[in-house]
Amino acid sequence: MSGRISTPGLVGWVVVMGILLAYQGLCLVRANDQWPAFSDVLRSVMRWQAGRWVLFGLWLWSGWHFFVRGWHFFLRA
Repeated sequence: MSGRISTPGLVGWVVVMGILLAYQGLCLVRANDQWPAFSDVLRSVMRWQAGRWVLFGLWLWSGWHFFVRGWHFFLRA
């Protein structure tokens, strides 16, 4: 792998994140509808300790998957 960022992949992630942020903003602006915002979902999951551990595990897995995998330590000889 050459370490380059592919343009279609980058555009895809920008579109996905834009849709998620637009959904969150729409849910926060229209507070009386039946659609829960992501903050509401996270708040309900964080009530229980098992939910906090699951979210922590997902956070660790995504950090490893996106940032650490394939990374080379800069002080290695």
